[in-house]
Amino acid sequence: MRVAILGCGYVGLELGRQLRDDHEVVGVRRSESGCAAVEDAGFEAVRADVTDPGELSRVPDADWVVFAASSGGRGAEAAREVYVEGQRVAIETFADRETVPERYVYTSSTGVYGDHGGDWVDESTPLDPTTGKTEVLVEAERVAREAARDRGIEGRVARFAGLYGPERYRLERYLEGPVTAGYLNMVHRDDAAGAVRFLLEEGVDDEVLLVVDDEPVDKHAFADWLADRCGVDRPPKRTKQERLEAGELSAAAERRILTSKRCSNDRLRSLGYEFAYPTFREGYRAAVEAYRAGTGGAGGR
Repeated sequence: MRVAILGCGYVGLELGRQLRDDHEVVGVRRSESGCAAVEDAGFEAVRADVTDPGELSRVPDADWVVFAASSGGRGAEAAREVYVEGQRVAIETFADRETVPERYVYTSSTGVYGDHGGDWVDESTPLDPTTGKTEVLVEAERVAREAARDRGIEGRVARFAGLYGPERYRLERYLEGPVTAGYLNMVHRDDAAGAVRFLLEEGVDDEVLLVVDDEPVDKHAFADWLADRCGVDRPPKRTKQERLEAGELSAAAERRILTSKRCSNDRLRSLGYEFAYPTFREGYRAAVEAYRAGTGGAGGR
């Protein structure tokens, strides 16, 4: 198949690496450096802004399209421009071609759930976004499903938990602390890409799938596990109330730390996807080994 990955960044590059031997893959980035990263990953690069229909015309026709563009960590309006308006541009641009894509996948976030008091959530759980940006993500999911469906394309949403992996292990955050209470819902980059590949190649009927590993973990327990493996002292801990009373958080950060949930991958597992890194234990092994090697194997900061 011909596959176009729009916004071919952290997950997109890995997805392209996983697909390139069996499919024709094109990675779309806005910058020269981004395109160089795509070429270094071993597949074709096209320089284009995914929100610009004129620039998207440079991208070849595709049987499958993945929308994995980022708003660059900016606020709700920037997110709307990319995730909502950019998706509409992308869907309309590809749908108006002689070769209409069969499948379309948008990579979303578990941030759309809001707070569930530490309870489990799955694909059937009602969405309750708590920030302006996550409200935009809910709207973007609707565009991915409905706008694509209206143009005869299978629109799917891969709802990612927190991404980690090479260059994103963030060891210092958990080893040095302080670590705030709550749950970590995570998925390794390679499995995030692997799940999207699974959606494309298997033709899954589900419009939305949670992409998260087997074991949501208490942040304090995770930090202690990581410190023990790295051979350093366990980090200081804080409750959510202590963080709030310290007055060191923005309003958006306050809303984020007050949300608590555990995300289930039961549906993805039941469809047959096999995780390369089922839990953080397997996923952080390489990072722990590199850390210990860098400190002479004895730990310490």
